[in-house]
Amino acid sequence: MLRPKQPNIEPNHNGGNPLSEEYPNGISYDGDATPTGGVDLQQELNRLEEMILSGLNIPLTRCTLVDEDKLLDQLDFIRLSLPEAFQEAAGVLQEKEEILLQAEEYGQQIVDAAQAKRAQILDESDILRQAEREAQQMRQQVQQECEAMMQETLTEIDRKRRACQQEIEEMRRAAVAEAEAIEQGADEYADSVLENIEQQLQEMLRIIRNGRQQLYPDNSKGHNSLPPKKK
Repeated sequence: MLRPKQPNIEPNHNGGNPLSEEYPNGISYDGDATPTGGVDLQQELNRLEEMILSGLNIPLTRCTLVDEDKLLDQLDFIRLSLPEAFQEAAGVLQEKEEILLQAEEYGQQIVDAAQAKRAQILDESDILRQAEREAQQMRQQVQQECEAMMQETLTEIDRKRRACQQEIEEMRRAAVAEAEAIEQGADEYADSVLENIEQQLQEMLRIIRNGRQQLYPDNSKGHNSLPPKKK
C-alpha cells in the first residue's frame, strides 16, 4: 500500500502547489504516482539496503534508526516501479518467445528444405537406378539382337556356301559331261576323217593300178599289185 503523500505547503514561484515531486534517486513521477524513465530495480534495492545499513545502530540491540520518510519513499518508488519492470520483463519474454518462434520456424524451414532435398536426391537416385535398369535391358536386348543377327548371318553364309558348292559341283559335272561329249565327238569326227582319207587313198591306189595296167598291159600279171581293200 502506498504511503499517502503530505501536500507541500510551500508555494511555488507562481503561488500554487508543485505539480510533481522527486524521489531520492532523482527520478520524477507524474500525478498518478507512476515513475517516468528507466528504472533499475536491483540498483534501487541496493540503495534501500544502504539506507538501512547506514542507519544509526542502537547499542546493545539489533535495532537501527533510519529516516522513515526516505525509507517509505524508496519503498513507494520501488513498488511503483514494479509494473514497469514486469512490463519490461513481459516484453523481454515476448521478444524471447518471438525469437524462439522465429528460430523454430527457421529450423523447420531448414528441416523441410533438407527433407525436400533428401526426397529430391532419392527421386534422382530412383531415376538413375531406373535409367541404369533400362540401359542394362537395352544392352541385353541389343546384345541378343546382335547375336541373333550374327547367327542368322552365319546360317545364311553357310547356306550360300553349300549352294555355291552344289552349283560348282553341278557345273563341274556338266563341264566333265560336256568335255566327255566333246571328246567322244572329236574321236568320232577323227575316225570319220581318217576313214574318209583311207577311202580316198584306196580310190587313188585303184586309179593308180588301173593306170599302170593300161600302161603295161602285158606285165600286169607279173607285177605284184595290192589287192583292193575291202570295205
